This record gives sequence, structure tokens and C-alpha cells, in this order.
Amino acid sequence: MKPRKIPMRKDVVSGEMKPKKELVRIVRNKEGAVAIDPTGKMNGRGAYVSLEPADVKKAWKGHLLDRVLAVKVTEEFYQELYDYVEHQKARKELFADGQP
Repeated sequence: MKPRKIPMRKDVVSGEMKPKKELVRIVRNKEGAVAIDPTGKMNGRGAYVSLEPADVKKAWKGHLLDRVLAVKVTEEFYQELYDYVEHQKARKELFADGQP
């Protein structure tokens, strides 16, 4: 049996290609609303950020998502994203193999 293909996506902060499971998708819809997309299936323009709080801080400091998504991203959203990434990272460490 041949190995399964792992979908890769580009992290907008580091510019590295990483497995999709190690990233979180941020999406901007037609109305210009920005949201975290945990399923990876929401409609709209997407950008991927690593599940590392340090990378989110770097994106926040440089307002990288503003440029990538071509919309003004609020400070509250960056805080929500940071909290989400911190939670997901803690969850990943708690469940070492990713299984609840």
C-alpha cells in the first residue's frame, strides 16, 4: 500500500511549507469579515498560520494578516487567534498523538 499524500500549506509568517494539520486557517469572506476556520472548509480567502504562539505574536506585531487578507484585522481578532493557538498547542501536547 502506498503512503498517503500529506497536504502541505505555506505559513504566511515563516514562509515555510508545512503539513496542513500543523497550521490554522484564517479566512476572509466576501463581506470582509475575518474568522478562524478550524475545519478548513469555510468559503473565502484563506491564510495559514503555524500553531506556535510566537508566530502569532510575530504576525500580530507586523500586522501580516492585514496585508495577506487585504483587510484591516482588529486587535481583538489577533488576541482571539493567539488564545486559540495557545489552546490548540496545549491540547496537542496533552494528547501526544492528536487523539482525544
